[in-house]
Amino acid sequence: MKKAFTKITSLLLALLVLLSTFSFTVETHYCGDFLMDISFIGHADDCGMEMEKKSFYKKKNCCKDEVITTKGQDELQQFNELKLDFDKQQFVTAFLISYQDLFVEKASKNIFYKDFSPPDIPRDYQILHQSFLI
Repeated sequence: MKKAFTKITSLLLALLVLLSTFSFTVETHYCGDFLMDISFIGHADDCGMEMEKKSFYKKKNCCKDEVITTKGQDELQQFNELKLDFDKQQFVTAFLISYQDLFVEKASKNIFYKDFSPPDIPRDYQILHQSFLI
């Protein structure tokens, strides 16, 4: 169980490092107020209503393109100097010792006998003390 948990944890941390270094780009094309095309991997297709660039009158273009870019991390910090003063060292050691004590297994063996006969009593105490149940 412990080995499986450490393998799953290490896999998740490796994926976290890998995904934090990726860059993502999302391109969208709007025609008026309506979303016409969205693309995660390339250029978003237009709706075919491109205005001519050589027109004599300036008309406002109804289409617009939006590009949303999420930049990933370029450099990873590999070494971190951890400076602990004496109070923090005491806290960490106390925490680790108390945490390890939570997982100590108690070895107790209960032995149950199937055919157990009661012990022989050499004297009959009821008659000896004259105490009878009525």
